[in-house]
Amino acid sequence: MLILSRRNFLGSAAFAQSGERKVRVGFIGVGSRGTSLLRGVLALGGTEVPAICDINEAHLKRAQDLVEKTGAKRPQGYAAGPEDFLKLVARDDLDAVINAGPWEWHTPMSVATMKAGKYAATEVPAAMTIEECWELVDVSEKTGMPCMILENVCYFRNVLAVLAMIRQGLLGSLSHCEGGYQHDVRGALLWRDPARGTPGEISWRGLHMAGKNGNLYPTHPIGPIGWWLDINRGDRFTKLVSMSSLSQGLNDYAATKWGADHHNAKRVYNQGDVNVSLIRTERGRTVTLYFDTISPRPYDLILRVQGTRGIYSGTLDKIYVEGRSPKREDWEPFAPYQKEFDHPLWKTFGPEAMKQGHGGADFMELYQFIKAVRNKTQTPIDVYDTAAWSAVLPLSIRSVERGSDPLEFPDFTRGKWRTRKPVDPGDV
Repeated sequence: MLILSRRNFLGSAAFAQSGERKVRVGFIGVGSRGTSLLRGVLALGGTEVPAICDINEAHLKRAQDLVEKTGAKRPQGYAAGPEDFLKLVARDDLDAVINAGPWEWHTPMSVATMKAGKYAATEVPAAMTIEECWELVDVSEKTGMPCMILENVCYFRNVLAVLAMIRQGLLGSLSHCEGGYQHDVRGALLWRDPARGTPGEISWRGLHMAGKNGNLYPTHPIGPIGWWLDINRGDRFTKLVSMSSLSQGLNDYAATKWGADHHNAKRVYNQGDVNVSLIRTERGRTVTLYFDTISPRPYDLILRVQGTRGIYSGTLDKIYVEGRSPKREDWEPFAPYQKEFDHPLWKTFGPEAMKQGHGGADFMELYQFIKAVRNKTQTPIDVYDTAAWSAVLPLSIRSVERGSDPLEFPDFTRGKWRTRKPVDPGDV
């Protein structure tokens, strides 16, 4: 179990106003997502970025220039090869390292960071295999260093308000949740923008779809659901079963865009167009997860939670609460509930947060990470969350491979879930 020193912190988004030593953050991987995270950390104030690693020298230079334009010293760059990040994490002038490299490198980068005695933050997914999930847990427990998956959906304004309602018993005892990563990203799987590659060529994300079949991006929906259900803190996932539809969407997309004879129109893609996974918890609650990035559709995380006294639907952005809602047959708008149960983070930093990505959630997750590093406290999203949420990916692949066999879900807490307190998303 992680044991970290605790002390109070009174601050604001402008950490520089606290008068304390700046938090020193290194970055590994500064492509599109990594650069966005870099901008977010710089915007918080009270931070320094002494070093950046990216084997793409254009990306590295862009990131170095970005830091230098703030008036800070130009960060040292590491671009000598895929493992040059090991030199970065070994530096003695870093408190934390944020990595947004390729998926396959998230675990090695986080493990190296923790072994070097630094806080680790990683983009999603944090691990690609069950073995990697256990490695993150084992190294974090051994070193005492936190590992936080940067799951920004946990800090969506509606997600935190629903969490407050659940804690206050408004929805009663929970029985079922539903979520999904349903996002048409065909243009990012097969390039359509000449500036990003040859039109019609498969991207790194597309290669994952060609070689795997399961829920390849589960953490956006399972993160908030994990918090709502007190997973790893009073309950745990116990079983998972997964199945995928046929695969036809990317072939049709490529044929429509570039002709039926295009090589990517003829390519075999293992990933089914729609994957559905079912999860059961120790306390008997159920979760349905969807993964669909190939179908033409509006973006929808679903984020539905059902309790004995009410239901919330993120898709509809509406709610029904028995005994409070005017009519049994009608949904209520969520806006009044959002106002009533708004989280202190959003009340304090809402306008400032909205200047950053993903509706302000990027600000919130980075604020909480940097705050934990400064105070030497545990991160709200801990290594057990990081492992459990990421484990859906390899478990779903394995279940699909085995004809949708149900699989046992590992207990990454080794039994500590029974006595751990519910998550505290943090405050100002």
